[in-house]
Amino acid sequence: MGKILWLASYPKSGNTWVRLFLANLFKGDGSNPVALNRIGEATLAEPGTAGFSLLDQRPWQEWSIEDIARMRPQVQERIAATGDGVVLVKTHSAFVMVRGTPTINMGVTAGAVYVVRNPLDIAVSYAHHQGLPVEEIIAIMGKDMFTTPSNATNVYEVMGSWSQHVASWTASASPMMHVMRYEDMLSDPHAVFGALAGFMRIEAGEDAVRRAVALSAFDKVAGQESLEGFQERTPAQERFFRSGKADQWRDVLSDAQVKAVVQAHGEQMERFGYLPEAPS
Repeated sequence: MGKILWLASYPKSGNTWVRLFLANLFKGDGSNPVALNRIGEATLAEPGTAGFSLLDQRPWQEWSIEDIARMRPQVQERIAATGDGVVLVKTHSAFVMVRGTPTINMGVTAGAVYVVRNPLDIAVSYAHHQGLPVEEIIAIMGKDMFTTPSNATNVYEVMGSWSQHVASWTASASPMMHVMRYEDMLSDPHAVFGALAGFMRIEAGEDAVRRAVALSAFDKVAGQESLEGFQERTPAQERFFRSGKADQWRDVLSDAQVKAVVQAHGEQMERFGYLPEAPS
């Protein structure tokens, strides 16, 4: 039986970019990028309703919060059992307890890769992703134990607030945990993704890593989306791959919005170098 390596992040932090890199490293031919809608072949997703239906045949609308919390560790066991080695699984769940059950089953966990991004930029990107005002997104990002609704495709995920999410995964140092800053992925992708490959003990040469980085670069995947579409794009979005930049918040957020984010998340922002400079 295999074990899960979690690819964890708060939404709009760069998780998809990591998955694209790994898909191109594992599944690509070195010349042409893997189709966007095939990245699930390299990395699975945990909250799919279909996996829970194997344990409870009732309509998903009848599952309570407790039912899903109780089933989640068993679903993760089944996912781990799909491979003999490490199984890569994406999650946006915070590492928290729900009705006395942890969201992450450590019994079938090999480790985790955590992608963190400046919450000021997340507020802008997430607002576009959801088609909601920035103020509403900032409020959501500040809610401890914030939970997405279940639907016919996915059961709920407990994202929590941005600070709760980040702290739940990264507060304790562990050799099982590899943390990546989105901003470093932008500034030096070869070094950052090379370090990821090293953490995962992937037997890939430097040239293979460089090719996978090139094939998963923003301009490349944005062009793919124009030609192929992308099934993870929401109805609110014109494009999933919209900007791919750091510090976009400086041109979008008001002083009051920046202050609200910093007041809510200053402790975790300071840990990762995200506090904006004080005005002179």
